[in-house]
Amino acid sequence: MSSLEQPANIKFCVLLEKSPSETLEMLKKAYGNDAMRKTAVYEWHKRFREGRTNIEDEPRTGRPSSSPADENVERVQEIVRADRLINH
Repeated sequence: MSSLEQPANIKFCVLLEKSPSETLEMLKKAYGNDAMRKTAVYEWHKRFREGRTNIEDEPRTGRPSSSPADENVERVQEIVRADRLINH
């Protein structure tokens, strides 16, 4: 499933004048456990009701939630080398 699929469906529900709770119930029926959480559905519903047309999420500011993979590999290698020196 595309990450844009559910926001597109929420936009469609807003155009059909469905309430946030009706929209959430339809998403749960269609996607089951993969449906967006209630807070996300209500937030997207509000955005589209207020005139938003873009279904893509806005870029977030601040620090990324994870480091690049190369940095993580390097850190693990340093820890392993340091552990070898301590234990031998």
